[in-house]
Amino acid sequence: MKEICLRNAFVKAIGELAAKDPRLVFLTGDLGFMALEPLRAQLGERFMNAGIAEQNMVSMAAGIASRGLIPWIYSITPFVSLRPFEQLRNDVGLHRLPVRVVGNGGGFGYGIMGSTHHALEDLGCFRLLPHFKSAIPVYASDVEEAVTWMNDQPGPVYLRLNLEAPGPSPAPFQSWRRVKEGDKAVVVTIGPVLGEMLSVLEKLPEESFEVYSVGILPFTSVPQELLEKIERSGILITFEEHIAAGGLGESLAAHLLGKLKTAIRYLPLAATGYPSGRYGSQKWHLQENGLKGESLESRIKTFLGRGRAK
Repeated sequence: MKEICLRNAFVKAIGELAAKDPRLVFLTGDLGFMALEPLRAQLGERFMNAGIAEQNMVSMAAGIASRGLIPWIYSITPFVSLRPFEQLRNDVGLHRLPVRVVGNGGGFGYGIMGSTHHALEDLGCFRLLPHFKSAIPVYASDVEEAVTWMNDQPGPVYLRLNLEAPGPSPAPFQSWRRVKEGDKAVVVTIGPVLGEMLSVLEKLPEESFEVYSVGILPFTSVPQELLEKIERSGILITFEEHIAAGGLGESLAAHLLGKLKTAIRYLPLAATGYPSGRYGSQKWHLQENGLKGESLESRIKTFLGRGRAK
């Protein structure tokens, strides 16, 4: 099956939005070759290449936003989260400006290019920044819905792009999306790695898993039906292409501490980084981190008491 980058869906969605909203301005940090050219032709003066100067690009966007326009800034994920962190905080977040930050290649998305191009901390970064929200699509169809939602937000928003998960979306893009019904255990995922989890769960037909996907961070509430299912099953697994610190599992666990009335068993599945100190494809990194295929299946079976870790 051909893998599709959510960036393609984003370019299409942002072009359609720009045709309807003259306030939209697009800035790129000298990236988007063979992807952003149609958008550049469409937007004309509303399209700007800020160069390899991400801190300056964020400050430019803040200035543009302060004049009543809606700037979207685009680059590889670590270049729009880690590199301009101070400008995101001081120039954008503290002023609640409607700057839209778009990062391509979340998690291990840039594979063989190594740790400098990977983004295992981005969601944690934006959780720390004042007044920021993050949108994390799973499917190509999510992107247009996420872009529309972002455009309506009064404050700053981050969009995390990656390869899309296989299959059709089970429901429209939203903060909490029920993907699969079951009663053995509850699984909560974030981003396109949902596809990896569903692939493994298909190999465990004797089990019955309730699966949810989170689309927006931070969240201030959890669906009541999900809370009840976690309490009834007594088993929770969280799954993310992000380190544990600042990610989905940490956020959900902190929320549940004040909500659950009974003790549960909990397995947080998150990236650990570079166990071997080597670099490979995104698939290779997921496998090495126990987030794909046999390694993921083994971890789930061991947690459920049905196998031994390999």
